[in-house]
Amino acid sequence: MIRLLIFLVVPLLVKGQNIRFTQADTYERHTELRWESQNLTNAEYYKIMRSSDHKSFAPIKTVTTTTYMDFSAINNLDTFYYYIEALSGLNQSLATSDTIQAIEYKMTEVQLMDMVQRYTFRYFWEEGHPVSGMARERNNSGDVVTSGGSGFGIMGLLVGIENGYITRIEGANRIIKIISFLQYAEKFHGVFPHWMNGRTGKVVPFSQFDNGGDLVETAFLMQGLLAARQFFDADNNTEKAIRQIITKLYEEVEWDWYAKNNSGVLYWHWSPNFGWQMNFPLRGYNEALIVYLLAIASPTHSVPASYYHSGWASANNYKNGNTWFGYKLFVGPAYGGPLFFAHYSFLGFDPRGIKDKYTNYFDNNRNHTLINRGWCIYNPLKHKKYSENCWGLTASDNPFGYLAHEPGSRDNGTIAPTAALSSMPYTPAESMAALRCFYFDEGERLFGPHGFYDAFNGNQNWVADSYLAIDQGPILVMLQNHRTELLWKMFMENPEIKPALDAIGFVADITSNKETFNTNTWTISPNPASSILTLTFDGVLPYQVTISDITGKIRLICTENISKYTYIPIAQLENGMYSITVDYKNQSNSARLFVKR
Repeated sequence: MIRLLIFLVVPLLVKGQNIRFTQADTYERHTELRWESQNLTNAEYYKIMRSSDHKSFAPIKTVTTTTYMDFSAINNLDTFYYYIEALSGLNQSLATSDTIQAIEYKMTEVQLMDMVQRYTFRYFWEEGHPVSGMARERNNSGDVVTSGGSGFGIMGLLVGIENGYITRIEGANRIIKIISFLQYAEKFHGVFPHWMNGRTGKVVPFSQFDNGGDLVETAFLMQGLLAARQFFDADNNTEKAIRQIITKLYEEVEWDWYAKNNSGVLYWHWSPNFGWQMNFPLRGYNEALIVYLLAIASPTHSVPASYYHSGWASANNYKNGNTWFGYKLFVGPAYGGPLFFAHYSFLGFDPRGIKDKYTNYFDNNRNHTLINRGWCIYNPLKHKKYSENCWGLTASDNPFGYLAHEPGSRDNGTIAPTAALSSMPYTPAESMAALRCFYFDEGERLFGPHGFYDAFNGNQNWVADSYLAIDQGPILVMLQNHRTELLWKMFMENPEIKPALDAIGFVADITSNKETFNTNTWTISPNPASSILTLTFDGVLPYQVTISDITGKIRLICTENISKYTYIPIAQLENGMYSITVDYKNQSNSARLFVKR
């Protein structure tokens, strides 16, 4: 577990006791100030005063809240001094705070990721519904909570515990609140609706005929709950209760009912009022692979493993095989579709090192991500801000409403941070470059109290003021899978999962690198490296090795003298993280390389 101390507050001059700083977290580009006022019932405004020399203070903002995030110039590390002045409605000065010192510092990549996770975690922790603990659909949705987004948020609670944002007891208590609510919330053959009232547990219709069970949202919820069941493994009454209730909730889901009389395919919706009127069979490729995995794995209401092939993979366009921007897409629609296809089902389901008869989904997700990025670099529609570092098309808010953005006709210039950041395990160098772009170049408008806002559009000079649970959750979870593999480990350890994968026909993929450094396919040593890098290949030899920096720029290409033991001089590479890609005839594998001297 990594616990970062990321702020420095030094009292310098006492100006008054009626306003007191409670927090001043300083990072490379911003300082977040929080304060409280005492005995100032007539304070209407707060003026933030700042100085870089502790002598000449100037007002930078007047706010009505008791929090403020102050962004400094890009890549301009400095020391700032702040104090707060309380004002009446007539702009009269009522009181001033102590002065504090905030020292900006150069952040490592781990610290940068941790900062994003820490802020994103707040969405689920601070904005969780006060009665149910469930995740609100978005930051302004009141009592409307979301089943799938809550599944992502439950995984986020495990991240919060792992990274030290909350204690294990605090996390366990929040889980107890959530699952206690779920036991008595409205269900339809064990399946939860898309939206619920977070106070009453009653269904909130998602659309005219969608007022019953939503099998996909329920699968996202169960993915999170099953990860939590493995995480809370202590021998005490609280964690025993967590395991027992989650098991009960999972076993009550009637996956077989949603097979619509043994039709060979699962259906997304069922309503007691409208029956199967939504008529949406779950045929891939989209975000719903996890539905079939959990339905086949169910110990009580399972469907045959054949449903994976007769239902999920039965669409004529499931297989692809085309190449865009140099990357082959094995399954899925043209260009791969919106990037959430590569995220939602894989927050807990670890696709590394295994394949079904169609593809290795880690490799497919990686190429899907790189195709999405390639489209943004190519930028045929000439949208503003698109670049090799500013990319990512997926479902999000936009200036005109909401859309599942993707390469092609559904690209209206809207970039959502969740697209690139949630792909961090697949494309670490490219996603890290995007993270740096979003924070350093766009952060003053794009980064807020709960992490990155949902989306932005350069054509319209527009930045969302919204946070969506289904977009914040994957950022928090996939950054953690990249850092520690936490959610992949927890979900995959559930005893129901491996037998289901075996029944479907998943087998070990000896040609795919599992994004670790000790696979049977190829290994990197040393790592970190300083002058000479040794790649050891078992079995098939690749035709090319490429090393790219965090911006995606190719720094080294090796195509000659590739043998079982391949030695690559890297003395010209600066210290930092790189992506090393090994290209075989039919696929590419990537891993992280660290250079340190």
